[in-house]
Amino acid sequence: MSQQQKVRWGILGPGSIARAFAGGLAHSQSGELVALGARNPDKPDYAEHFPGARVLNGYDALLADPQIDAVYIATPHPQHAQWAIKAAEAKKHVLCEKPMGLTAFEADAMFHAARKAKTFMGEAFMYRVHPMTQKLIDLIAAGEIGDVRAIKSSFGFAMPRFDPEHRLYANGLAGGGILDVGCYPVSMARLIAGVANGKPFLEPETVSGVAHLGQSGVDEWAAAVLKFPGGILAEVSCSVSLAQDNVLRILGTTGRIEIRDFWFATGHKGGTAIIDIIRPDGKHEPVEVAEAGWLYSFEAEAASLAILAGKSEFDAPGMSWDYTLGNLRVLDKWRQTAGLEYEIEKPALRTRTLKGEALEKRSDRIGRISIPGLQKPISRLALGFEDFRSFSSAAILLDAYYEKGGNAFDTAFIYGNGITETLFGDWQASRGVRDDVVVIGKGAHSPLTYPDVIAKQLDVSLNKLKTDHLDVYFMHRDNIDIPVDEFVDAMDAEVRRGRIRGPFGGSNWTRERFDEAVAYANRTGKTAPSALSNNFSLAEMQKPLWPGCVASSDDDWRKWLSDRQVTNFAWSSQGRGFFTDRAGREKTENAELVETWYTDVNFARRDRAVELAGKLGKKPIHVALAYCLYQPFPLIPLIGPRTLAELDDSLEALEITLTPDDVAWLRDGKS
Repeated sequence: MSQQQKVRWGILGPGSIARAFAGGLAHSQSGELVALGARNPDKPDYAEHFPGARVLNGYDALLADPQIDAVYIATPHPQHAQWAIKAAEAKKHVLCEKPMGLTAFEADAMFHAARKAKTFMGEAFMYRVHPMTQKLIDLIAAGEIGDVRAIKSSFGFAMPRFDPEHRLYANGLAGGGILDVGCYPVSMARLIAGVANGKPFLEPETVSGVAHLGQSGVDEWAAAVLKFPGGILAEVSCSVSLAQDNVLRILGTTGRIEIRDFWFATGHKGGTAIIDIIRPDGKHEPVEVAEAGWLYSFEAEAASLAILAGKSEFDAPGMSWDYTLGNLRVLDKWRQTAGLEYEIEKPALRTRTLKGEALEKRSDRIGRISIPGLQKPISRLALGFEDFRSFSSAAILLDAYYEKGGNAFDTAFIYGNGITETLFGDWQASRGVRDDVVVIGKGAHSPLTYPDVIAKQLDVSLNKLKTDHLDVYFMHRDNIDIPVDEFVDAMDAEVRRGRIRGPFGGSNWTRERFDEAVAYANRTGKTAPSALSNNFSLAEMQKPLWPGCVASSDDDWRKWLSDRQVTNFAWSSQGRGFFTDRAGREKTENAELVETWYTDVNFARRDRAVELAGKLGKKPIHVALAYCLYQPFPLIPLIGPRTLAELDDSLEALEITLTPDDVAWLRDGKS
């Protein structure tokens, strides 16, 4: 696309906000509206509100149109992620109405799609790129009111009446104030706090929110307090059933700034606004901002210029990807502390993927293998996901992993105080994939490492996991004060009850205890343990990460595992950052890395991983993971990505093939 061309825009969703954007686009220089995607293309008023635009039958038709370069998404909130991802996959640039997604997790998935497609994607906050915002930034940065101490910001209005079908009250459309207008004062608070600290934005240290949830379960009015580093406090509020003054107030040590209706700047079709500087003695020093441009023309122009320049995101003070993600994280915390979770975010209604599709395995990228004692194939990498705390956030990663061929899921009674098991149980039940997946469970973690705990915790775990059995089971820790016979008896009893239907054993068990357990089982006709879940990595762990942890990477362990062909489900298989730029001989600020991995032997292995990665066009961490996959015994690495980008990055290791000589060279420096 040459610099002389205009960006050809299509609008997806012909509502009132789309009309405002179309008006702004018509008054921009670098973009033009060419088409409209509508589910009801025969409405008679499209020609009036979207003059000159072709009306296409449906959203898919808009994305398939080769005459469209970029898409403005103006659908209800729950559809933003679905259509933004589809648009990116169709190689369309995207400007998406706020909120970008319902959560930061959704927005991250949207940006991941744009990153892979190498397309622009931005969140549409019309005030951000208006000249009035830059004027305010300049005043704060120049110290016009001294040091900023507090920010008070609101965006609220009163609808004429409660209407459960209206998008602002409909639970199924993620209605309420926080997502629709609360995002404005939050974005402003983060902007001003950042400017006051010489940064584009600042993240709050704490977020505490409350809300009144009305009869449809959405927030009708809400407020939150944000505490930023350096002592800046922000009070933000929003409402859809309560009129507010909507005055932005910024309080400093030598005065304060007040601006009425800041979100609309100088008006939809241009005009004049006042930035009122008020001194401690009450003196007013108004700063007049006159602008003839239409409000929405600035975001249309900024997005078009970014696209023409080949950029993937807005320049500051526009909403960059990091800015959008940080804003949504604040809204996530606000909603969480206020107790607001939409029904459409829960498993009963969220039965499809973020793209609105039924879940199915769509590729064999991860691949599956057979291991002793397990009747179904298991993926080469197992997924751990203990960091998630809501179904809607966890489902994004679980769906993506499964679609790429993954079917092994690492859970434990202790993870998240049971939240992980609950989330997985809801996911597998809502997706209907239990027969295809391998559920790895763990119990009897210290201090409750006793034989009788195994059955009791399994009762709870199976209920949360919504299944009657585990495919793989590990005792999470060992207790050498209790004869291993008793632990074998307890696990064998669960095998006979049908609640463990595959390999079992110990997580963080020694070779001696494992051998003793196998000998006892063979001697008494009990089911013998056949799997471990110990640390294994190209880098050898020097100091246990947690009490009771066992590493199994040295020569003696590798010989033992190979001789017995014991399957090891290896945790921290990528060295917890040792093979990334976080580590280095001169980088000693991370105490865990230093204490756990920093040895001459490990750094020599890291050097060789760096060398091989350079030859293969991969990263050292990919080589480290591949090393685990090419051992002479069954090994399933446990990976713990938090985002889709991290998941895809881990899967790069699967494209590496290592010979036994390569493995020996990485480990010892000789083949």
